[in-house]
Amino acid sequence: MGRLKFCVEADPETTAKAMACELHISRKHAYEICNAIRGMKFSDAKRYLEEVIEMKRPVPFRKHKRKVGHRRGLEKWYAGRYPVKAAKAILRLLEDAAANAAYKGLEPEEMRIWHIATKKGRTIRGFMPRAFGRATPKNTETVTVEVILKGGEGGH
Repeated sequence: MGRLKFCVEADPETTAKAMACELHISRKHAYEICNAIRGMKFSDAKRYLEEVIEMKRPVPFRKHKRKVGHRRGLEKWYAGRYPVKAAKAILRLLEDAAANAAYKGLEPEEMRIWHIATKKGRTIRGFMPRAFGRATPKNTETVTVEVILKGGEGGH
């Protein structure tokens, strides 16, 4: 696999970047979480994801909303879920980006999520044996998530 690049260019003096490759999480859940936290301050996004992991606050599902139940606590939207596994992975990535910011001498608590995106990762092929010598494909989808934190000013 070749080296992955970030989708956008950012000024290295005022930003901190992090990328997690080939995470074993749902692409749809990662997409919805990224849309929910884009533009938030790092501290607010961290608190939000911790509440999702504790199943106290749902993530609004705006694109992948078919057969998704209604959740209490969503303003201006109805469909939502608690994607705990994906929230844990993205929270860890955000903390990595904050550590990179602290290493650069920036203040991570005051930074905003300027860019966060998901990309399709590698598909790990597998199969499940069935009766009478047959087999059914059982592939594992992976996701690459990238985040860029930018100092103090507004989001995207």
